[in-house]
Amino acid sequence: MRRIRKGLTIAVGLAVTAAMSTACAGGDDTAAPAAAAPGEKVELTIATFTEFGYENLLPEYESLHPNIKITHRKTGQGGPHHQNLIAKLGAGSGLADIEAVEEGHLSDILDKSSKFNDLTKIGPQEVTPDRWLGWKYDAGKSKDGKLVGYGTDIGPLAMCYRKDMFEAAGLPSDPASVKPLFATWDSYFAAGAQFIGKSGGKAWFDSAAQNFNAMVNQLDVGYLDRDDKLTIESNAGIRSAWDKVTAAVAQGQSAKLTAFSNEWNSGFKQSAFATKVCPAWMLGVIKEQAGPENANKWAVTDAFPGGGGNWGGSFLTVPTQSKHPKEAAELAAWLTAPEQQLKAFEAKGTFPSQTKALESPQLLAETNPYFGDTKVGELFVTQAKKVTKPQYKGPGDGQIQENVTSPALTAVEQGKSAAEAWTQVVDGAKKITR
Repeated sequence: MRRIRKGLTIAVGLAVTAAMSTACAGGDDTAAPAAAAPGEKVELTIATFTEFGYENLLPEYESLHPNIKITHRKTGQGGPHHQNLIAKLGAGSGLADIEAVEEGHLSDILDKSSKFNDLTKIGPQEVTPDRWLGWKYDAGKSKDGKLVGYGTDIGPLAMCYRKDMFEAAGLPSDPASVKPLFATWDSYFAAGAQFIGKSGGKAWFDSAAQNFNAMVNQLDVGYLDRDDKLTIESNAGIRSAWDKVTAAVAQGQSAKLTAFSNEWNSGFKQSAFATKVCPAWMLGVIKEQAGPENANKWAVTDAFPGGGGNWGGSFLTVPTQSKHPKEAAELAAWLTAPEQQLKAFEAKGTFPSQTKALESPQLLAETNPYFGDTKVGELFVTQAKKVTKPQYKGPGDGQIQENVTSPALTAVEQGKSAAEAWTQVVDGAKKITR
């Protein structure tokens, strides 16, 4: 999926890496446990984070497979989830039969492919690459060609905003009229300055880090190039995004909330900010956190500064620690089938990566009552088509995002100079990738 989270300190990441280098090899050299006999009782665990939309799907699978009992471990934030995953890989025990992995952390997992089953070998034979968008399927493969993860969702970007707050500030509020405000990042931040002046100083956006991460994800090259070389000092796009976001912070446009914190969650209910960068999966987060009292106050439009982009998307993996890898792979395959991904999208807004799902009349006609019955399926299909190719995520990408740039932008929001914080970013990114 998705998702910019807190968690994973640099020190922990380095310590875990060291632990991994001394841990027992395991992996491909270890014979996989035999499949369960027909009708044999099997207990499976699946570990996810934030919103995957599986709450109703897992009981459905159990009803279709009476011998299967599923325990769902759901973590509220992706950072702690991935921290636990890496730590348990190093320890050699404690992992779920299915572990969800977010795209920003996938490169760290692919580096340890021997710790995961090859899904082309243990998964159902009818699950073929053409189930997914080509780039999504390829992203789940290690450099030696092993399919480590089945793709779940993608995160085409749109913009969400509070209609009532726009109206109170004298700004246009219907989805068609707001598009010029969201045409470019310059027009977006200019509208933010206008909003602050007319709203009595209310914040334009929730978090500097959330905007910055969306901007970086739009670039052709992110924190690392395809040779896994750090670009932080030479990438003009990253520096430009930094300058624009920190300038907006200096103008008072940020609500200074750390994403997925208790304060950020409460901010949705308290009308703490007027706009929110919205990958498709964010609709479910907004609905959950803003609550029924704010239904129809939030709107989403098929416009995004710079044209579009992808932020997020996850994969389901089966670690070699699993005692029931065949059954786990069958569950993961079922969860990532087009039919189930459409149900997950309806439940939580996790936008499917499956080709048949993207062509589905059901998806194209899908509306979201919370967002004024907007045809969100068609909207995000439109946004997804604006993505020409995914940005390559090299080893450490997720740690740079979570443990370097996000804390540095929080420091700017708390009064640190943008120049000092940028030095902090450069130094921190070098420590992760050296």
